Order: sequence, then structure tokens, then C-alpha cells
Amino acid sequence: MPPTRPDTTLAVYRALALANVHYWTTVHRRVRAELRHWERQAAAIPDPSWRAIALDKLESEHFNAQVAATLATLAPHHLRPTVVRAIVAAEVLYDYLDGASEETAPHGGAKLYDVFATALGHERFETAHYYADLTTDDGGYMQRLALTWHNALDQLPAAVHVRTAAWRAADRCATAQTLTHRLHADGIESLRRWSETHAPRHHLAWWEYAAGGAASILSVHALIAAAAYAGTTDADADAIDDAYLLACALSTLLDSLVDHERDAAEGAHSFVAYYADERQQADGVSTVAHRAITAAARLRDAPHHVMTVVGVAGYYLSADGATAPAARRTSAAVRSQLGPVAKPILSIFAAWRAAKTAHETPATQAHTPSFRPL
Repeated sequence: MPPTRPDTTLAVYRALALANVHYWTTVHRRVRAELRHWERQAAAIPDPSWRAIALDKLESEHFNAQVAATLATLAPHHLRPTVVRAIVAAEVLYDYLDGASEETAPHGGAKLYDVFATALGHERFETAHYYADLTTDDGGYMQRLALTWHNALDQLPAAVHVRTAAWRAADRCATAQTLTHRLHADGIESLRRWSETHAPRHHLAWWEYAAGGAASILSVHALIAAAAYAGTTDADADAIDDAYLLACALSTLLDSLVDHERDAAEGAHSFVAYYADERQQADGVSTVAHRAITAAARLRDAPHHVMTVVGVAGYYLSADGATAPAARRTSAAVRSQLGPVAKPILSIFAAWRAAKTAHETPATQAHTPSFRPL
């Protein structure tokens, strides 16, 4: 049975409507302003290769920051600008490091990702040493992103209560991303060993934990939003991180699912390929979906968090790859866990994809981009 009861479904519908009102009236313009600010900063990077990475990421993945900032609608009105500033800086930094680490892998990428978790440290934050072993730098672009994120979070009333959980999520994200970027050089064993030390505590298979780690920027965003509420406790922050680890795992697993045929043809890494067969895959991914929704339903502002998990699933289930023969069983199993609340969200994403496809070239339609939604 889907974990959402009729009363929960109505509450999620209301949360979806309220989030849209708040987003378009108080958040959207600020997100765009922050992105324009970082575009100007990226355009001023002196080294052409780093400048190209920064500008390309802002152009191709700005949607991630725009949708992640919907979590800012949970914040009190007067704190939303600060929450938006922190979320956008964190997301832009995450996306930028994804490109920069590929440019500098295998050695420099690991050092660059260190900045991601260190930005959440309690001590005064410095980044200069992250550039030390690189042959060039980006004119301080990475440093400004990290400092903006660090300083904006510091201004939120419950920052001290979320910082440890946010650091844990960011460190998990940085480690998973670093090890995933090094797969072609080092093989799978380093990622497997790291995941196997943490996965049992969360009752996840090692590849499910690794998948959750790779997308844990979403957990960071949820914790930034929680820091705006003065009543947030350390226990609340831990619960948010645990719940969002499952949502992040679902995001990455579904990303791999819809791209599975392409990844198999290209010999690319796929997280869903570790399931023994389609039946185990359907059971595994749908169980993660069920657990993610159940955990989200226990959080403060539960309807919004449930909406987030359904949004994660709906984004991928609306993609063409979700109806491919190898994905149908898993897609149906995940959809069965979402309940009636999925219908409007799936419709929204289907309409968005149709409009987007109408304005794209065949080359840009070939791959469903990774996404940390709502």
C-alpha cells in the first residue's frame, strides 16, 4: 500500500500549492539574481578552461539551483533571501566541482572536493590551500562560492544545530563524488569499501548508500532551510539528513534507471546494474522510495518533504527512459509507492518535458540530466 493516506495526500496538495505561491512571489527573483551574480563572477575567471567549466555548468545546470531553492519557501519570509543565497552558492559550488574535478582528476579532484565539507566547519574558513597542487586556479571563484555559503548559513538562527549534520551530508557527498569520478582509474573497490562501512547503519545495499552519497547536496539544502527555523534541534537535523539520504539514493538510482540502456551501450557506470535482476531492482528501488516517503512524513513540515520525494521520483518517471523495456518493472513499482499525490507532479513534469523538448536539439535530448529537485 502507498504510505500516503488521503489526509496526507490533501496536505501534500496544499503544500505543493503553497510552495508554488511562495516560490514565485518571494524566491524566484532572488534565485535569478544570485545566478546572475555568479555568472558575472564566472565570466571574470582569468583562466579560459576554468572559465568555460564555470559558465557551462551555470548554463546547463542552473535548473538545479532554481528547484533546490523551493526549500527556501519553508523559511520565515524575512530569512528567505539568506536561505536562497546559501542554497544557490552551495549548488553552484557542487555543480562547478563536478566539472572542475573531471578537469583535474585523478589527483586534484579529491583535493578540490575537500572544500565542499570544509565550508561547513565551525572554524574560520580558508580555501587557499585547495589550489596548492593545481597548475592553475580560477581567480578565487571557488573560494567566493564557499565563503558565501559558509557566511550565509552562519546568519541563520539554528545554524549551530544543523552544522554537524550538514557537514556529514557534505562530506558524504564529496567522498562519493570523488570516488565515482575516479572509477575509471581505480575501479569500483574503493567506492564499495567506503560504502560498505556506512550502508549497514542505514539498512541499504552498498550501491544504494553510494547513490545516496553522490546526491547528498539535496540533504544539505534541506538542512540549510531547517537552519532558518529557530526551533530546529540537533535531533531534527539528524532526522532530516537520514530522511534525505534515502531521497538522494532514490534520485541517483532513478537517474541510473532511465539512462541504463545508454550507459550499458557506452560502458558507463550504473548504480542499478548492481541488482541481480529486474525483479530485485524493482524491489530494491521501490523499497528505497517507500522508506524515503515514510521518513519524510515524520519530519516537521512533512507535506513539503513528502512533496520533495515525490518530485524526485516524478522527474525521472516522466522521462522517456522510464518506459524502456528494462525500466518498466521498476518504474511501475516505484510509482505504486507514490500514491495519488504523484499524479499532479507527474503531469507537471510531463508538460515541462514536452515544452523543453520542443526547444531542444536532438543532441541535447539524448541524456536526462541529474537533478536534485524541489
